Amino acid sequence: MKEQMSRMEELNRYYEVWRETNYIYEDWAKQHGTSACCLLTLISIDESEDPCTQKRISNNGPCPSRDQQVLKDLESKGYVELVPLPEDKRNKQIRFTEAGKQYADSILSELRNAEFAVIEKMGLERIRRLNEDRAKLFIRLFRELGDGQK
Repeated sequence: MKEQMSRMEELNRYYEVWRETNYIYEDWAKQHGTSACCLLTLISIDESEDPCTQKRISNNGPCPSRDQQVLKDLESKGYVELVPLPEDKRNKQIRFTEAGKQYADSILSELRNAEFAVIEKMGLERIRRLNEDRAKLFIRLFRELGDGQK
């Protein structure tokens, strides 16, 4: 019983950190005239080494229920273009236009400067531990459990 309570306390702490992280990014995005979903979509497009596709955004996107609306909004503002892939015309590559690249760079450079300042205060080793030991392990194990329950 005591172990069950400890698990629940830790799970609640995890939820609190998750909510607070979402809140600070939503608040930061709002202060910069956008949403967290748009911000995360810009990051996904910007950091994509392979062609960033609609399918990739839909499957792995930051806000599954809003991804298509965010992409349509970015396209209507002239920030991205959707180009059919030669090997699969039904799937489209998402690319920044010149205006979109400037828009994304202006927002993402400010975000990264803020994040780098936090990492500087935390220390690189602590952020590594946070990413590797905690977040990645939890995600990997949660996925494995989810795959086993299907």
